[in-house]
Amino acid sequence: MANQERDTILVVDDEPMVREVLTQYLESDGFAVVEAGDGEDAIAKITENQVEMVLLDLMLPKRNGLDVLKFIRSTSELPVILLTARGEEADRVRGLEAGADDYVVKPFSAREVVARVRSVLRRSTRGPDVSQMLTRFGNVEVDTARRTVTKDGELIDLPRKEFELLTCFLAHSGEALTREELLEKVWSSSPEWQDPSTVTVHVRRLRGRLEDDPSNPQNFLTVFGVGYRFEP
Repeated sequence: MANQERDTILVVDDEPMVREVLTQYLESDGFAVVEAGDGEDAIAKITENQVEMVLLDLMLPKRNGLDVLKFIRSTSELPVILLTARGEEADRVRGLEAGADDYVVKPFSAREVVARVRSVLRRSTRGPDVSQMLTRFGNVEVDTARRTVTKDGELIDLPRKEFELLTCFLAHSGEALTREELLEKVWSSSPEWQDPSTVTVHVRRLRGRLEDDPSNPQNFLTVFGVGYRFEP
């Protein structure tokens, strides 16, 4: 059931038919929709409107999707789902590294996109349960109540998905988790919906931010043939 105050989704794609179909499905599911057909218009609509999520095509005129994503991340933690073509794997990886929350590959099912939107919105307001509000490992301190992370006393600005992945690891400390399990726990996505490389990219980013030597990690360990294990 939709909220009384409807969440507003910005749909950014240069193909009018794609915008029309997504708008139809989103509105029928209770969302309000704002549309943009190029990167500059997308930035203007984000500035002018209160939106709760952006569906963002990567291949846009005027300013490409990665530029728009960088603008969003420079100002907010607004959830972003990328709309990409099958041959744009490198761009998808760059988008995830730049802070995108999820992606769907064209041609896609509009119903799947709506399900992803709801999934990401749920995750943006509800993180994994963690028994301890304050956790320390090595020179890192995580305050899950305040949603802050510090390393050597210096505040580390983690994008939302990286923070949720981190708290998931904290909640399952010492357990070997498959990429599929992490997709379900952090992205609320069925494995067939999502590429396991999404997890790989985010773990690599966590290592880069929190490990002293990311090439020789001590906390975020690879379990070969399985996935990852967090060791405090």
